[in-house]
Order: sequence, then C-alpha cells, then structure tokens
Amino acid sequence: MKNENMNPCTPEDERNHPLCALEWWCSEGFFKTVEDGKNWHINASITEGNKKGIKKGSVYKTTLFDQKTGKNYESLDYFYKNSDKKNRKFVKKDSIDFNKDGFFVSHSDSYMCGLYPKYKMHLIDSDNDIVLDFKLQAKSLPHWVAQEITDGWLPWGFGYYRYGFIPKLDLLGSMKLKNKTYKIKGIGYLEHVWGDWSFFSQISALSKLKKTISVYTKLGGWWLANNKVNIPNSISFTSENNPIGYDWVWAVLDNGWTIFYGNVMLWVMEGPVAGVLILSKDDKNYIEFNNMSFKYDEIKYSKNYDFYYPSDMELTAKKGKETLYLRFKMTSECREFVQELNEKYWKAFVICEAPGIVEGYYFDGDKKIKLKGFSKIEPQRQISFLGHNSVKIDFIKPPKGVGISFDIDSHYFRKKIFTKIQLAPYPEFNFRVNKIGNLKIH
Repeated sequence: MKNENMNPCTPEDERNHPLCALEWWCSEGFFKTVEDGKNWHINASITEGNKKGIKKGSVYKTTLFDQKTGKNYESLDYFYKNSDKKNRKFVKKDSIDFNKDGFFVSHSDSYMCGLYPKYKMHLIDSDNDIVLDFKLQAKSLPHWVAQEITDGWLPWGFGYYRYGFIPKLDLLGSMKLKNKTYKIKGIGYLEHVWGDWSFFSQISALSKLKKTISVYTKLGGWWLANNKVNIPNSISFTSENNPIGYDWVWAVLDNGWTIFYGNVMLWVMEGPVAGVLILSKDDKNYIEFNNMSFKYDEIKYSKNYDFYYPSDMELTAKKGKETLYLRFKMTSECREFVQELNEKYWKAFVICEAPGIVEGYYFDGDKKIKLKGFSKIEPQRQISFLGHNSVKIDFIKPPKGVGISFDIDSHYFRKKIFTKIQLAPYPEFNFRVNKIGNLKIH
C-alpha cells in the first residue's frame, strides 16, 4: 500500500494534450431523480484525435440507463475534419471559474471541464431530448493505473500512455428528460487517458522505444513476482478476447470502498488476470492487486457481431494475507457501442456496457467482511473476420489420472471438435466432430 495523501495528478496532467495521438475523458454516474426516487446511470465520453498538434476530430457518446425499467437511451455523434459531417462545430470556451487552469473538452454543444477537485458536465442527447447538467466534487484522490510500478505509464505496442481516474465524486445537478426537469444526486467517476499509441505514429513511437521497453520490463517483473507459474486444472482461450480488448469495471461498495478493475485479455477466457485490480478503503490510499484469476459465469452473444462477452463474472485477488472475492452482474439491458473498422483483418471495435451489482467478501487474514454495492461493467472487444473461436483445455492430474482434453468451438470453420488423450490410470483416446449450423451474424 502506498500513501497518496498528496495528489499525484498535476494541472498539466489534467489539461488537454494536443501533441498526443489520442485522448479521452469519460464520466460515469449513479444517481437518483429527487422528485420520484428513480435510479439512473449515465456514461459519457469525449474522445479527441490529434495529428502534429492539430485537432483532427472528436467522438461524443452517451448512454443513459433507466435502472427501474432496464431501458437505455443512446446517443453518438462524431466530427472529423474533411468529412461529410460539416454541420459539427467545436465549442471554443466556457465561463466556468474553476476551469481557468484545468481542462476543457467539447463536442458540438456538449462539454466536460474542470480541475481537481471540481468538474462540470454539460451533456446533450438531442435524439432523445435529454440534457444533463451536473457538477462533480471529488471525494477521493486521483490515481494512475500502475502508479506504484511505472509511475502510471502503460505500454501499447511500441508506444505508451497514461490512465488516470478518480473513483468517487459527489454528483449534483439536473436532468431534462423530454419536457420535464429533475434534480439529480448521486456518486460519480471520472477518467482521463492520453498517449501516443504505436499504431498512430511509428516514427514517434520508435524514438521513445527505450522508455517503452522499461515500462514493459517493470510491469512484467511485477506480474511474475506476484504470480506463480503452474499448470492449472483448466484454461480457456477465445479469439474475441484478443489483447486489443479488455474487461473494465468500476464499483462503489456500500461501506464506501471503491474498486477499479482492468484486465488485458491475452485471449484468456478463464484463468489468470493480466491486468490490475485497485482497491481504496479510505479514498486516499490505494492497494494494487495483481495475483488474480477470473471466471465468466454467464456470457451473452452479441446482437451485432459474432462474439461473446461476459454479463456475470467472478474475480479472486490476493496480496499477502489479503483475499478479495467479487462477483459482478449486469442488471440492465446492455448497450453495444460499435465502431466500424475499415481494416483487412478487423471488423469492428465494440463496447458492451451496462450497470450492475457487485457482491463478495474481503479477508484480511483474520476476519472476513461481506461486501456489496453497485458497479459499471464494460467488456470491450476488437472483432476479427474470424468471428468466435474458442478452445478449452482440461488437464487430468493425479490422483484422477494423467491426460489432457481439448474442446474446440470454431464459428469460422462451423465445427465443434472434442479430443481427449489419457495415459493413466488406463489409456483412452476420444475424438469427435460436430457441424455447427448456419449462424445469423453481422
């Protein structure tokens, strides 16, 4: 555990970074409408692309979840210079006092701005006639992912980026829905990510290769120091869980603790976690777990593309004597945000987002504490032309015997294949192939 009574995020960190290739701000919030006591969740993000210090475009996305009915309201808009979206414009400035030395990012007439510990969101969904205006007052200190290991730097290809977040903020403001305006009050989350991803600027990335190698080395050493390499009872791999996608969760527990979880998939569908879980008990100090395993208890088939994503998953994390067990479940209709990709091998990037609940326990070595709260779950996947393909490997170990089995499911080849090779307590070999019927996929 590292004491973080000092804010690790400077005003320079919070400001826009026009020299980076890609930068985004995302705000989440669970809130009630005061007049009728209904529960809602909002997700909003503004992403900017830059080239040689010039803003080339932005993407604006919001999803408002009505947690009583399970319905969600979706909006998406984008602006790219030299595109057909000529009616889009950028807001140039805002008159908010506390924004003077902070960041300001906008898309059309929607914007996010502020400087720790105060922020403001003005979010417009013109398709559904919704306007959200709220302020966020930070209750917890900011934190960089991998702050204790690499000072908050993360690798991507030959480049690197920073991922900062504030897991708990007071949310207060108003929501206009159709012709009625409501007062809203709740708890928010804010993240800011920026960097030079290698696939945007190869020359720039290669010039910084020394730092990238250092980041990879530190993260790899940290993971190996916290994980024993052994043969599991079983492990599952799937094509949609490729390294470009990841599982993401933000949670606030009833006892006030916060959870941030990000897992780089590495094709694994069940087994060790290659990412990090960050727990804060007091809003000032953060514990970064790395010795973790995960399991999907329920998966859903995408309505847009040929892949599966989790709607119910378990996570077990250990650090020294501490054990943290959590189960996250989606409780609303999932929004599948699709970004089409005009690439040879990739069809689309899809964000599957929904609010949910979390339950579990924390064991400190002496006593067990039951945990529950609310969570936001976002599996993100980059979908290849191969569609869904998976393999589950089961290892038969003493005293049950010695052997191995493979259970393969290939939508690309339209085949299910099972193979079992057992050497003890008696030799056994099984092999069977079943054909998969036609799939209705995008």
